Amino acid sequence: MTSAVLSASAPAQIVASPAELSDGQKIFVFAVMCLGFFIALLDIQIVSASLRDIGGGIAASPDEVAWVQTSYLIAEIIVIPMSGYLARVLSTRWLFCVSAAGFTFTSLLCGWAWDIQSMIVFRALQGFLGGSMIPTVFTTAFAFFPGKKNVIAAATIGAIASLAPTLGPTVGGWITDSFSWRWLFFVNLAPGLFIAVAVPLMLRIDKPNLSLIRSADYFGIVLMAIFLGCLEYTLEEGPRWGWFEDDTILTTAWISGLAGVGFVWRSLTAANPVVDLTALKSGNFALGCFFSFITGVGIFATIYLTPLFLGRVRGFSALQIGAAVFTTGVFQILAIPFYAFCAKRIDLRWLLMFGLALFGLSLWAFTPITHDWGWRELLWPQALRGVAQQFAVPPTVTLTLGGLPPTKLKLASGLFNLMRNLGGAIGIAACGTILNDRTNLHFLRLAEHLNATNTAMVELLRAVAARGATVFGDPAQSQAGALKDLWSLTYREAQVMAYADAFILIGLCFAVATAMVLLMRRVGPPKSTPAEAH
Repeated sequence: MTSAVLSASAPAQIVASPAELSDGQKIFVFAVMCLGFFIALLDIQIVSASLRDIGGGIAASPDEVAWVQTSYLIAEIIVIPMSGYLARVLSTRWLFCVSAAGFTFTSLLCGWAWDIQSMIVFRALQGFLGGSMIPTVFTTAFAFFPGKKNVIAAATIGAIASLAPTLGPTVGGWITDSFSWRWLFFVNLAPGLFIAVAVPLMLRIDKPNLSLIRSADYFGIVLMAIFLGCLEYTLEEGPRWGWFEDDTILTTAWISGLAGVGFVWRSLTAANPVVDLTALKSGNFALGCFFSFITGVGIFATIYLTPLFLGRVRGFSALQIGAAVFTTGVFQILAIPFYAFCAKRIDLRWLLMFGLALFGLSLWAFTPITHDWGWRELLWPQALRGVAQQFAVPPTVTLTLGGLPPTKLKLASGLFNLMRNLGGAIGIAACGTILNDRTNLHFLRLAEHLNATNTAMVELLRAVAARGATVFGDPAQSQAGALKDLWSLTYREAQVMAYADAFILIGLCFAVATAMVLLMRRVGPPKSTPAEAH
């Protein structure tokens, strides 16, 4: 961080602009920024397979430890749409540096957390300070690699955007099992420091404009923070507390709705809005935000459902869960060269349609799920999803942002990334509600058939009771034990059926999105002047 700050006072000629950098230097800077982009996204899900270990380490209940993930998401979802404004104030160069340095320092604090309260505060700071690295990469990619080159850059960003959350449970499970849960955060220190120093030494695609601080729409920023913060809280906690049956959830939902209306009004009327909603007038951008939302639903919801199934139904450890879901990442990486080959020869709209359709097919492949599914049974559906992610996300990036002029790209990229995270939050909340409601429904329906006329059930109870009698020697106790086992088996099957329902619902969303690709227009390189590009 010290080197980065000192470089600000160095002579201007040592800091190269995009036009002065060689292709190798551009690729290096872009790769370093992609590393920051990767770890910021990875940390959303890196704790998901290790929440039980974290809870044990800081003496937190399951409800409390869920906030280790929720606090990060709330903070990140607030700062992402602000990143365009912050980049105009500080410049892309220094915003990325500050974001990387802040993310690194708060990662250290998370690893040092001593109780659940300190962990929640540090994770919120980590998400807020690190979140700006996500949309900033998009601006740099289109500045460094204009024209046809941005297809490869977008493919790289798209791959990371879907790969990082997918690998989160795998990486987190391995780290927790091999070292301890505290290393989930300490692992960020070395790359974070490297990014904070390396990026400002070479990157300069724009200049800071501190005068924007005076004309900032602070009222709009407050409305946006209240809107998104309360919305994320409602979505995260709603399934757990029965949604509007809980007074707190009802209150936060109302606050979010009213603040959201005020935020939209302010964004459309303010002279310098924090988020440029006028970009939605572009049909491609509006559709691209919708596709970003849907892919966010698919990526985050499946990452949520699969580890949850393996933990609750199969009883897998963090490492076993990580190994079981690793397939998706492997097949996505293998699909990258195929996508790059196709993207140069085939209309990106057809690649997007193929990716969304394949994503829906992969979700349909999950629906025959049973209680004994492990990594072998999950291999085929997850392989399809890995390929689908690679063909769905990168063309969405190019088609949505590739046609925008540089003057709108900063603010628009924040809104585009916000839609993906909102999709993930809503998808996870919907899945949590489905699992709760449909499990109860399936349990009641299964229980209707568990009566004296069900010979299979009667024989099972007799067999279990007989084995229990040899252990306890008490017929009443053995009979109670047999009924408890029957309840557990029934509830397990009801849970499995609810997981299948959730996968079907997400698959239907992708079917709708696939048909809507036909509404998109083909995108050419944006017209810009050299002055705009810098």
